Amino acid sequence: MKPATKTAKAAAATTPYDPGAREDTRARSLVTPEGVDLKLRLGDAGERAAALFIDLAIMLGVLIAFFLLAVLTMVGTKGKGWELVGTLGLLVFFILRNLYFVLFELTPGAATPGKRAMGVRVAARNGGRLTADAIFARNAMREIELYLPLSFLASSGDKVSAWINLAGLVWCLVFVLFPLFNRDRLRVGDMVAGTWVVKAPTRKLAPDLVETSRPPVGRFKFTQAQLDAYGVKELHVLEDVLRRYESKTIALVAARIRLKIGWQAAPYESDGDFLAAYYAALRGRLESRLLLGKRRKDKHDKS
Repeated sequence: MKPATKTAKAAAATTPYDPGAREDTRARSLVTPEGVDLKLRLGDAGERAAALFIDLAIMLGVLIAFFLLAVLTMVGTKGKGWELVGTLGLLVFFILRNLYFVLFELTPGAATPGKRAMGVRVAARNGGRLTADAIFARNAMREIELYLPLSFLASSGDKVSAWINLAGLVWCLVFVLFPLFNRDRLRVGDMVAGTWVVKAPTRKLAPDLVETSRPPVGRFKFTQAQLDAYGVKELHVLEDVLRRYESKTIALVAARIRLKIGWQAAPYESDGDFLAAYYAALRGRLESRLLLGKRRKDKHDKS
C-alpha cells in the first residue's frame, strides 16, 4: 500500500494545476433501463426563466390578438353576438392556462416554444420514456406554483391586511426560488412528476445511419427471433449510441445485445460494425412489421 501511495503522491505533484478547470455542476450521468449512459446537462435557472417568459409572452400575445379580433367583430356586427365572443374568449383563456404547456410537452420534442428557443426540454429523471402522466402531473402543479400566487397578488387591494399581503409574497417567493435551492434545479412539479429540464442543443443530424455505417453485405445475418428481442424504444437508444459513438458505451451496449440475443462474436468482430448491422436489421424488421399494422413499442411489448 505504501509504494502505491507514494506513486499517487508523485503523480499528483507532477500534474500541473489548472486554476481555470472547474467541474461542470450541471452535468449529469443518466443510465437508461438499457444500460446506456446518456451524459446530460441540466438547463440553468436563467434559461428556464427566459423560456417561461417567452411562453407567457406568447400566451399574452394570443389573448391580445383574440381581443383585437373580438373588437373588430363587434364593430362589424354592431354589437351583436357579444355573448358568443365572450364565451370563446373564456375558452381561449382556459386552453392557454391549462393546456398550453401540456400539449407542447406531449410532442416528441417535449418542449414549449420558449424551451425550444432556449435549447432545453423536459426529460424523465429515471432515464425512461417521458409519460403523459408525468407531463400532466408537472403542469398541474403549475397552478399552485405560478397561477395561484399571481392571481392572489393581482387581486390584493387595500382591504387586504399587510400580513396577508406578506404571506402571499412569501408564498410566491418560495415557489419561484425553489429551483435555486436544490442541486438539480427542480421545480415542485418536477419533484412530483419525476422529471427535470435538460439542455437539448440544436444539432444537425448526421446522414442516415443505415446508409453511412452499413457493414459489408452478408457479414451479419440475424434471425427473426434475434431481431424481435427489441422494439422502437431500444432502436432509438441504439441510434443515439451510434451517433455519439463513444468507445466505452459502444463496447458496453454491444456486449449487452450479444448476450440478449445469444450472438457469438466472430474473431476480430468490431463492436461498431456489429451495432450498425443490428441497427439496420432491427430498423428494417420494425418497419416491415409497421406496414402490417404492428408496432412494437419496446422489448416488453408482446404484440
